[in-house]
Amino acid sequence: MISRRHFSLSTAAAVGGLSGLQACAPASGVGSYEQAVAETWRHGRPGAAGAADLQRELVRYATLAPSSHNTQCWKFRLAERAIHILPDLSRRCPAVDPDDHHLFVSLGCAAENLVHAALAHGLKGEVDFDAAATVVRVRLEPAPAAASPLFQAIPQRQCTRGDYDGQPLSPQDLALLQQAGSSPGVQLSLLTERSAMERVLDFVLQGNAAQMSDPAFVDELKVWIRFSGSDAVRSGDGLYAASSGSPPLPAWLGRPMFSLFFTTHGENDKYARQLRSSAGIAVFAGAAADAVHWVEVGRCYERFALQATALGVRNAMLNQPVEVTALRAPFASAMGLGTGRPDLVVRFGRGPEMRPSLRRPVQAVLV
Repeated sequence: MISRRHFSLSTAAAVGGLSGLQACAPASGVGSYEQAVAETWRHGRPGAAGAADLQRELVRYATLAPSSHNTQCWKFRLAERAIHILPDLSRRCPAVDPDDHHLFVSLGCAAENLVHAALAHGLKGEVDFDAAATVVRVRLEPAPAAASPLFQAIPQRQCTRGDYDGQPLSPQDLALLQQAGSSPGVQLSLLTERSAMERVLDFVLQGNAAQMSDPAFVDELKVWIRFSGSDAVRSGDGLYAASSGSPPLPAWLGRPMFSLFFTTHGENDKYARQLRSSAGIAVFAGAAADAVHWVEVGRCYERFALQATALGVRNAMLNQPVEVTALRAPFASAMGLGTGRPDLVVRFGRGPEMRPSLRRPVQAVLV
């Protein structure tokens, strides 16, 4: 999913050269980007609303969930006392996600946001997955309103693709993360020992090298990068380069710079540094390799991410060990997962906030 890519400029000469170029061009879109962020990452505005308006507001909260490459690979259908979440197959990423497990994880993340938002608005959401219709159904029934800390965290949650402070989390914080991210169908392993984290890093680096040598992967990733604020606002989706700490650039300049500086060596160095700056690694493993469990993995991950946000803890994906098919079974064995299938690998720790990604408007995702 919930992919974790950005290109970094690793030499002083490159950064210096880009600084001069940036000064010539790209304040382009900065103001509109900031306005879009304020409009996107917020809680609802007070005021009376009918049932249809409330459902649209719940969909808005659902769309604040993460998705692979920020493709927002979902559609929503409003029904009487229910909201249905469907996969948008036009937004698949076949190179990085050939079996669509990231896609269904993303639907689970959206469903989890919807459940917390519904309860804050006096509705209890019950989630089930209809495999025959390929739809996640969230049934809504009246209930006492309760705005949980996880609901409050929805507009602050982000995948923070930067360095963390390297400090461990308390046992109490780890226990809350473990509880939030677990379910009967999903095994969550929290790895905080440095030796275990280095084993994960070895698989991350192997997977990164394999992906970087795959032209289809690189081409697909490039399609979803938004190099400037104006591009990010125009599309409302994708990976805004500045969200990863890279300088915003016009697309005509960003695309050739991406090809020049997006290298295996540079990316491996970055992942090693970022993993070693983290407090730990979370590995989510579903009990089976099917859409039902992938949706459940998504719900568990989103609870984990919201609980982390409530604690002031950042997280970001390191999914190479589960995205490269040849690595998945050896990785599962090395992690001691038994028959469980590893579906997500996430680093976590405390660190600075990064610029957030954007979302498409509600009307664009309704069917």
